[in-house]
Amino acid sequence: MLKTVADLHTHTLASTHAYSTIREMAESAREKGMFAIAITDHARTMPGAPGPWYFSSLHEMPALYRGILLLAGMETNVLDLKGTLDIDDNERGRMDWVVASIHDLGLPGLEDPTVERCTALWMHVAHDPVVNVIGHSGSPKFRYDYETVIPEFGRCHKLVEINDHSFAVRRSSIENCRTIALTCKKYGVPIVVSSDAHNETQVANHGKALEMLCEIGFPEELILNANRGRVLQYVRRHTNFLRNRENAEEILRGLEHA
Repeated sequence: MLKTVADLHTHTLASTHAYSTIREMAESAREKGMFAIAITDHARTMPGAPGPWYFSSLHEMPALYRGILLLAGMETNVLDLKGTLDIDDNERGRMDWVVASIHDLGLPGLEDPTVERCTALWMHVAHDPVVNVIGHSGSPKFRYDYETVIPEFGRCHKLVEINDHSFAVRRSSIENCRTIALTCKKYGVPIVVSSDAHNETQVANHGKALEMLCEIGFPEELILNANRGRVLQYVRRHTNFLRNRENAEEILRGLEHA
């Protein structure tokens, strides 16, 4: 049976449509056997999102908090069919972990999406160096050419998210999520399974996503957060964590041997 050791897409009450504190989310993660959590509140375009000072100050939280690795993150919004993100230059340098997602907010830049336009959009995001995770990209409205884009995600070290929350709130995306996972399997592209938790009770809720992955025989070695070493290696190689956090290498080494 597949299992996970980290939850790398979560929201706190700072997003205003989520309902738990960072402490509550971190403690829930620890109690459920996670060794790491990414706090990825919504960037400014989302209604009710926290202000810019929230993100620039997020490193005031210790990187090792309540016994787990705490990644200071953001879920940034794709704003248009060119793949523009609502993250500024200061935030780009300070975030440990960035999820890029399309939310159907009626943005004028996302009007009249086609497979061709959405393919170009995600190809642009694939080459954005700050992005770590391609968030819940299974929307039928914003379907893209998986055969073209997913291998590029892999080449650019982007993790394709299989979002457990989609199985409850984005049910029209489930079929595409399965196809995305199969395409990742075909091309050997790593994924991350996320809860997209909006309160502490949802942290580490990965069951539906893992069940689907088991059904299609998805390789465990391609699930980044099924293994502590893979998560730590990715954090070390493909994020700002070492640059931004005091004693970062010492923290990572300690977690490797915990």
